[in-house]
Amino acid sequence: MLKNSTMIHVEIISIGDELLIGQTINTNASWMGTQLADNGIKVSYVATISDSWDAISGALQDAQGRSQVVLITGGLGPTKDDITKQVLCAYFNTTLVLDEQVLHHVESFFIKRNRPMLEVNKLQAMVPESCEVLFNDQGTAPGMWFEKNGTIFVSMPGVPYEMKYLMETHVIPRLSERFPLKKLVQRTYLTQGIGESFLADRIGEWENQLREEGLDLAYLPSPGMVKLRISSSSGNQERVNYFGPLLKEMIPVHVYGEEEETLAEVVGKLLEARKETVGTVESCTGGALMANLTSISGSSAYVLGGLITYSNELKMKLANVKSDTLESFGAVSEETVFEMASGGKEVLGTDWTISVSGIAGPLGGSEEKPVGTVWIAIDGPNRKISRKFLFGSDRHRTVQMTVLTALNLLRCEILGINIEKKQD
Repeated sequence: MLKNSTMIHVEIISIGDELLIGQTINTNASWMGTQLADNGIKVSYVATISDSWDAISGALQDAQGRSQVVLITGGLGPTKDDITKQVLCAYFNTTLVLDEQVLHHVESFFIKRNRPMLEVNKLQAMVPESCEVLFNDQGTAPGMWFEKNGTIFVSMPGVPYEMKYLMETHVIPRLSERFPLKKLVQRTYLTQGIGESFLADRIGEWENQLREEGLDLAYLPSPGMVKLRISSSSGNQERVNYFGPLLKEMIPVHVYGEEEETLAEVVGKLLEARKETVGTVESCTGGALMANLTSISGSSAYVLGGLITYSNELKMKLANVKSDTLESFGAVSEETVFEMASGGKEVLGTDWTISVSGIAGPLGGSEEKPVGTVWIAIDGPNRKISRKFLFGSDRHRTVQMTVLTALNLLRCEILGINIEKKQD
């Protein structure tokens, strides 16, 4: 009998010195956690350990005492530093045996690719005698399924696409059959231009109502944006969907999309639907805004082009900014970005033009205009708007946040959402 089948405690063990020293990012654990959650299985622990006998053995022992399912990745290659199978044999009191079916699979793998099979590759067909083999059609190392004292252990290769194949084909279906799971239902809403704490304050009453109905809410912040994930462990899709429109109505300036949508995609769909065009005049972002817009397939339908006016000379020459404006107010000013936007709109012939000018840093700031100061202007069919921002001292972050903020301002202008800032 497996332990308490009404609630599953799942643990992920990622093996590899390269993960510990930061040489390789542990994307496996992240992907596995997402996929398991989508299928109603919650991960309780994640351990990243070295390729050593003691570390692997200790991790297995710790997991045995607290988890019902232990998913192990890494250390299954044919080289001498891959010792996971040997440790598993010791832990499960078994020995390695040659599996003829796995050997045939390994041989056919090399034949299909017209590659020589080395003697060391045959080691992949050696598996612990007590395991159930999970065939890996994406590689040579099979997955291995063990059960001990009510705990399931599954060992898989660390190669991401091989692990994903085994999880999707073997592991998740078997766990779904074994345990009475309710698939997790969730919806993610994307916000821009408001910090996590301010957002929580603004939507506090909405969040309380959501939680009173048995739903969960997660705040997932990153530079320039916060994702809000509503989830229901009872599979109540109707209630999850109910709260989304309420959120959009509450903070329309900040909610720009759902799930994996990007601001560039959202803006692109709006422009294409209206048969309108956009262009950019960039200083501190150095073309990053245009690169973001044109990263979307089909963007040529609405993106006409952009001007990179990093120097004052090119601001005057390409975007028709007046020399008096630059001398009186400086390159990073409302007056300058207004002229950049209007001049760029005339040159590019677009319906919408976004201009940005700022001090990305870490050099160049002053008491009046500290590093991170950015002005953004938009010249549209009916009006011009501008806003000033302070994005901090990190250069990369300032550029990233400028791009996101500029795109969200454009979205609001296209939709006629009042951003409550100066306009002319």
